[in-house]
Amino acid sequence: MKQLLIVRHAKSSWENFAVPDFERPLNDRGKKDAPMMAERLVRSGISPDLLVTSTAKRARKTAEFFARAFKLNDEQILEVPELYEASIETFFDVVSRTPGSASTVILFSHNPGITGFVNTLTNTRIDDMPTCAVFACSCDIDRWTDFRQALRGDAYYCRSAQAPNLARFDSPGSLP
Repeated sequence: MKQLLIVRHAKSSWENFAVPDFERPLNDRGKKDAPMMAERLVRSGISPDLLVTSTAKRARKTAEFFARAFKLNDEQILEVPELYEASIETFFDVVSRTPGSASTVILFSHNPGITGFVNTLTNTRIDDMPTCAVFACSCDIDRWTDFRQALRGDAYYCRSAQAPNLARFDSPGSLP
């Protein structure tokens, strides 16, 4: 069994327009929401083996907050430059290259790609994956290379760090 959690980076700053998009830091809300969401996942019993993150500053910092909450070390954070401005195909490629030893993985990335990717994993449409939102799905597979063709198990979605719990989708999707 493999479990994939997909997290859009926490809220970032638009304060200084001279800062390139790739280098934008988290703003105060993002610095509050990321550890709060991570702690919610810790309390829910999630236990990731690996965090996979875009190398953009805001995604990397969000992943660092999660790593702290889960007491993971730097070797358990895999930086993947392709997750910045990733297409749906890129997401599938990154997941398929995930080490097989990792059963539970949290992936950190950006819109619009992350919303498109999540929408391929469920029959319930998400119009916009908000900052620091979490989507989780499980698959009865042994290898991440089988993820794309796998029938998904339960799917969960949480829009906000302040929401009381993860909402379960009624009809998890599968890929054609």
